[in-house]
Order: sequence, then C-alpha cells, then structure tokens
Amino acid sequence: MHTNIRPEIISHLKKDKILAILIDNCTINVEKKPIKVFDDLIRSIVSQQLSTSAAATIYGRFINSFHIETPIAKQIQNRDLEDLRQYGLSYQKAGYIKNVVQHFEDNNLFDTDWDQWTDEDIIAELTKIKGVGKWTVEMILMFSLFREDVLPLDDLIIRNHMVSLYKVTSEKKQLVADLNAVAASWRPYRTYACRYLWAAKDSKFVK
Repeated sequence: MHTNIRPEIISHLKKDKILAILIDNCTINVEKKPIKVFDDLIRSIVSQQLSTSAAATIYGRFINSFHIETPIAKQIQNRDLEDLRQYGLSYQKAGYIKNVVQHFEDNNLFDTDWDQWTDEDIIAELTKIKGVGKWTVEMILMFSLFREDVLPLDDLIIRNHMVSLYKVTSEKKQLVADLNAVAASWRPYRTYACRYLWAAKDSKFVK
C-alpha cells in the first residue's frame, strides 16, 4: 500500500517478486515538504544515537530557543558551546552543529540550488563537515531533497533486510557488491524500494 507514489514507480519495483510482497503488505507515505537542507542537517545531528522521543524533545528545546526574526545560523554562531549544551546537547554535538554553520557560511551554501547538484557531489560536499557522515547525507538526499535513486547500504535495517530477503551470504566488500547487484533492478527508484524495506521492520516478512 502506498500514497503519493507515481504508478510507474510501483509497477517498476513490482517486477522484483520479493519487493512486490512488501509493496502489497506494507504502507509508506511519501510527503514532499519545502527543501531545508541546513535545518535537516542540524536536526539529524541532534538526533544521532537517541530514541525518536528523546531526539524530538531535545530538538524542540533547542530550536525553540531561537528568535524567529533572526536567521538561526547567525544565532548559533553567536553562542558558545556551553550555551548550546543547556538544551541537552553533548559537547560533541554542539561542536558538530557549529561546524555545519561554519561550513555553510564559508562556502555560501545557504541559498544553494541543490537541484543543480548530483547526489555524488552533495555527498562529497557535506561529508567535508566534521560530524556529518555519508549515511546522514544519504538521508538528506532521500527525505530532504527527494532524490529517487539512493541506496544507503550503511543503514543496518536496509542491509539486514536485504540479506534476509534475498538470502545473501557473502561478507565485507563482496557483500556490498552483492547488495548493489540485488538493487540494480530497482534503478532508478531505489529510494522507494528502501522505504518499503524500512516499512517491513517488525513485520512477518523479514527475520
């Protein structure tokens, strides 16, 4: 089951018989919101290694501490790490957030038209920021920029579900190669396939 997904995407992915079962039995909702790469990077850093509820609480405290009439990035620049920590952030996360602001400022990225960038170039640019890894940028590509062909193999749920469903037994580099081979037929809609793999969590279809 699905909402807001083009019919040609569903028909393409259903050519994979295993994926077709997930599509028929798992629900996803694709909702496009305004592109906010900077904001979503900050939220991602706040959320690292936290439960959904804890992340929402801390992010809410953090974001509500800013004045809406002044750019948040400028306000973050003007605060020291100890000030940022009072909302529940670790020193490390506070430092990472300031790194994001500094990188966007130094490279004039606040008004970037990300639609003109390839996935690979966005990953290369944003992973220059200390505290922002490839997985984080892949989530930005999928959920902030709505890129349709992202395969985040560093995501344990995606990796483990693919291994289980497609009976992949290899390891290390060969495992990555084999998982890419499994997903080759999903192109150019691997993002949607991954969303069904996530949706299958705690279902009877994956162990």
